[in-house]
Amino acid sequence: MPVLLRTSRSRTSASRASASGHAVVIAGGGPTGLMLAAELALAHIDVAIVERRANQELSGTRAGGLHARSIEILDQRGVADCFLREGRIAQLAGFAWTRLDISDLPTRHGYGLALRQSQIERLMAEWVAELAVPIYRSCAVTGFAHDETGVDVTLAGGDTLRANYLVGCDGGRSVVRKTAGIDFAGSDPTLSNLMAEVEMREEPEFGLRHDALGFHGLSKTESGRVLVVVTEAMLERSGEPTLRDLSEALAAVYGTDFGVHSPAWISRFTDAARQAASYRKGRVLLAGDAAHIHHSVGGQGLNTGLQDAVNLGWKLAQVVKGISPDSLLDTYHSERHAVAARVLRNTRAQIALLRRADDGLIAAREIVSELLVMDEPRKRFGAMMSGLDIRYDLGEGHALLGRRMPDLDLMLDGQKLRLFTLLHSARGVLLDFGKQGGIDVTPWADRIEMVDADYYGAWQLPAIGQVVAPKAVLVRPDGHVAWVGDQSRRGLAEALTKWFGPGGA
Repeated sequence: MPVLLRTSRSRTSASRASASGHAVVIAGGGPTGLMLAAELALAHIDVAIVERRANQELSGTRAGGLHARSIEILDQRGVADCFLREGRIAQLAGFAWTRLDISDLPTRHGYGLALRQSQIERLMAEWVAELAVPIYRSCAVTGFAHDETGVDVTLAGGDTLRANYLVGCDGGRSVVRKTAGIDFAGSDPTLSNLMAEVEMREEPEFGLRHDALGFHGLSKTESGRVLVVVTEAMLERSGEPTLRDLSEALAAVYGTDFGVHSPAWISRFTDAARQAASYRKGRVLLAGDAAHIHHSVGGQGLNTGLQDAVNLGWKLAQVVKGISPDSLLDTYHSERHAVAARVLRNTRAQIALLRRADDGLIAAREIVSELLVMDEPRKRFGAMMSGLDIRYDLGEGHALLGRRMPDLDLMLDGQKLRLFTLLHSARGVLLDFGKQGGIDVTPWADRIEMVDADYYGAWQLPAIGQVVAPKAVLVRPDGHVAWVGDQSRRGLAEALTKWFGPGGA
């Protein structure tokens, strides 16, 4: 059997697995898999990760930061400060290389965090270790067979794990997705980019450039090295990129490779855009790059995966515990598939604007840039690119319904308390601002926290503005609003049942 690592202490589980299995097995220990494992562990679910790497080291780099909504998600769990201490606060949101300042949007985190994926993964792995989640390292999921009661997960070498559910967080070439037979529809690549952090013997031409080949950029990093983004002349190249590939790509664009040497890492990525037709097939689910891939412009990939995990985690936990029916997992697909479809749409639009230097596209880029410096378009696109405007379709009603709950400064018994503090344990919260009594949530008391609170400020939402103050709000564990109440409390019991299962005795 593979060696089981990071089991620092025992943890009770709401759903006991056999000695050779777990309630949930996650294929892939990248950011999405780690986030999902943390969410399930907070809900006391027996979860394990199967990860092909021997440790959390990355040979190259991928994502370069966290957007505002992802920082909020980490703040909801009380771990954001660990990431903020190591990253650099910056305005990361942008559209087609037009920077979008979101500092005036109504959020406690009106910025992005420049932090490499290697650092993000290390911090998340440390958090997961504290939660006592086992990780099967130097191992990979090679296939599975599932029936009505569970999934037999096959590992490299022939060993198997039994699970109630299997979640594929194993990247764009997902074995889980392929084995499940889930279609990965979309578009093939039309361009290939190299990205690298290197040293150069000659002074490079810093800045952005567009030409007939595509878009390119050279910038200086904090370490004094050069960050390179360059479009390759040949789309046919594949596999792990080399220093020679980078040298040839630079020479084709700049007429010289500037004496490039000593790469810290080199990555290759394309504008292929694909999305799983379904995020679920029976007891098998997909999240992160296994469910959607797209160009890295805008830095949305890792962030979308983290948000997948937070949407799925509490739902899967409730189904595993038997609190909610299996059908609750269908809302994971309906909510998150639409979000990723919009990400694919905006990345395609950005690549269309960036990829060539002909007169028509230059004019289009200039017009878009002029629009995006205006306040309302800037705020709207900034909220979209940072993930702050995501709204799940929960029907008609108050503007809060389906949106992320603002991190209000509440007053509880005369003491100030941030709303996100109430979400640290990944439980639902029912906030009563009217204090009129009459809200009986006793049948759901083991699943949600009832809080009588005061809030005296304005209610502001990104890209929406000020909204009418609600009398009561039901907040899901992922921070999205499931119900907004008036004096009548109409629809509360139905919302509690839908999202938190039938009430107990």
